Amino acid sequence: MTDKQIVETELKKGLEGIIAGNSKVCLLDGENGRLEYRGYKIQDLAAHCTFEEVAYLLLYGKLPTKGDLKGFVKTLAARRKLPKPVMKTLKSLPVTMNSMEAMRTLVSALGAGIPDARKLTAEQQLDQAVTLTAAVPVLSAYFYRVKNGLPLVKPSKKLSLAANYLYMVRGAEPTQEEARAIDMDFILHAEHSFNASTFAVRVTISTLSDMFSAMVTGIGVLKGPLHGGAASQVMGMLSQIGSASNVDTYINNALANKQKIMGIGHRVYKTFDPRAVILKEEAKSFSQKKGDMKWFDMADKIETKMLKEKGLYPNVDFYSAIVYHNLGMPAEMDSDIFAIARVVGWSAHALEQYSDNRLIRPLDNYIGPVDLEFVPIEKRK
Repeated sequence: MTDKQIVETELKKGLEGIIAGNSKVCLLDGENGRLEYRGYKIQDLAAHCTFEEVAYLLLYGKLPTKGDLKGFVKTLAARRKLPKPVMKTLKSLPVTMNSMEAMRTLVSALGAGIPDARKLTAEQQLDQAVTLTAAVPVLSAYFYRVKNGLPLVKPSKKLSLAANYLYMVRGAEPTQEEARAIDMDFILHAEHSFNASTFAVRVTISTLSDMFSAMVTGIGVLKGPLHGGAASQVMGMLSQIGSASNVDTYINNALANKQKIMGIGHRVYKTFDPRAVILKEEAKSFSQKKGDMKWFDMADKIETKMLKEKGLYPNVDFYSAIVYHNLGMPAEMDSDIFAIARVVGWSAHALEQYSDNRLIRPLDNYIGPVDLEFVPIEKRK
């Protein structure tokens, strides 16, 4: 066979538009801006649920009763205490690490010594997912405090997962409004179908690896700037623009130079990202109550201009950046917030993959040379 005889099959770069499997976890309809978790509209979940309710839905496959939720919340609170070896690892990490590097390492430490995944029942695998849901926010908050030379704040058992995270990072209990804002943000980031990190998690689980390794995989993929961390880049852009009066000039120059406008456009959504719609209202309300509309006004003007100029809509990171800023969260924590929320989505897909597993092993389309004549090392040039 010669390279001329190789027939290049039709392929989709980046697997765009390729259906890679069946799932009952999430419905994502990018054409119509539709997002549902296990059949429930994201708008209803964000408006009426706590993050713990949504986590229960994703992990257990149904919305909890009052009794279910009470028990789940109690379990999550109890599992915020980290094992001593993990605390020792935490305190030994170099402060030059960024937060996602630290989270990746600490989740690996948390999973040290666990049984072979093949020896675990479905209930035991689910129990590991619950442990991860409870522990990852604590890992993030602790490392932030260590990195910045601040005393550790022990987790509270009375606060919700979201409120406790703010408390542990900032050192003071959040207001009810602040707690609700981060809780809603966690809900909106909890799950999003076969995105890059979720698909990577499923590939890891398909080898019958363990839940902790799968979460390390997810964190590693989310660490990449094309997947996580866009919210901090949005705030960097807004800071550079400075005021709403500078938006037109900045966008015109950026488009002329073919520069990406952070937080605008999405690989799947061809209309408004429904999460961005919800977060826009949250960002606006929060900004009004704080008496500081500067950041929201800039974002709103960018949204209008980009829709007019390029037909592109904001994604979830665009307005979440303003919510995080209003909460006083350091920009370096944006990817952490994403990962904390997404652990439950990753876990739901991991459990689903375990339940009906087949090793994920796609083919590639080889386009290199063939049948080359072998040259002994003495004659190579």
